[in-house]
Amino acid sequence: MMRLIRWCTITCALLGVPALAHAQDSYPDRPVRLVVAFPPGGATDTFIRQLTNDIQTALGQPVVIENRGGGGGYIAWNAVAASPPDGYTLLVAENALGISQALYRGHSSGFDPRKHFDAVAGLANSPLALAVANNVPATTMKEFIAHSKSVPQKLNYASAGTGSVAHLTMEVVIDGAGMQAVHVPYKGGGPAMADVIAGHVAANMAGIGVAKTLVEGGRIKALAVTGDVRSPALPNVPTLKEAGVKHADVDLRFWWGIFGPKGIPEPVRAKIERVFQTVMTDPKVKERLQKVDNITDFIPGKALHVKLENEIKNWSTFIDAKGITVPKQ
Repeated sequence: MMRLIRWCTITCALLGVPALAHAQDSYPDRPVRLVVAFPPGGATDTFIRQLTNDIQTALGQPVVIENRGGGGGYIAWNAVAASPPDGYTLLVAENALGISQALYRGHSSGFDPRKHFDAVAGLANSPLALAVANNVPATTMKEFIAHSKSVPQKLNYASAGTGSVAHLTMEVVIDGAGMQAVHVPYKGGGPAMADVIAGHVAANMAGIGVAKTLVEGGRIKALAVTGDVRSPALPNVPTLKEAGVKHADVDLRFWWGIFGPKGIPEPVRAKIERVFQTVMTDPKVKERLQKVDNITDFIPGKALHVKLENEIKNWSTFIDAKGITVPKQ
């Protein structure tokens, strides 16, 4: 009896090997989901939707963008981590993934992107713009700083959620400028920016791709950008350095990358990496993205994993130095 069971087990395993190999060779043979951890209208959503057609062409299958906002990104991150590691559910992540890990160290969730995700490909980076509501009486960074000090604990700023790129980047700016401001977290960059446009919130750190159209349409003001040089998308807006704001040694740009559930078969992961390499090195894609100051910067999965580790380390240093805390989960 034991011999029969052992024979059946070995036979089933051997029969499963060709099926697994075929699944890997035929990948992808159905649509692929790209999950964004924030609602439509934010920087990550805006960025990836510019690439949808290019990704579909390179992949040879339809691509579905799925927005799963809420929880500062954790709803989407946990959902992707719990998905089958077959390459059909991928996360379009930004540096919020590293920032949140630094901010929530020691909390009870147990989530760690380094352990629960496979890094697949780094895509691009972009500076942010300090977007200010039109009803705020300031047209320069100097005036904005002075205004913040004249209304202690009343000037507020929006973000895509606690631990988001907009949240911690603004905290760095506040620290460097000696400002006073209160954080108002939203469930995504889109809703946050909507309230800045409406004048309900004073400011928000927005992706250049989002801010450009709004500034040109006169719906908001941009007082500074976080890059080392001025953005070609907003050439009249000074850098933080030009505006006289020194800040901690952290990267204040958005960066985007593709991650998947831990355990994606290497042949599948490699295929996905090559797809994004094809897209991000296409001269037409580079030119299109550069118009909104999204700089293509493809890096392979191993390099993206190292980048994430460095991001967590650098932001942990800033968060600890400034005593930034959040309620225990």
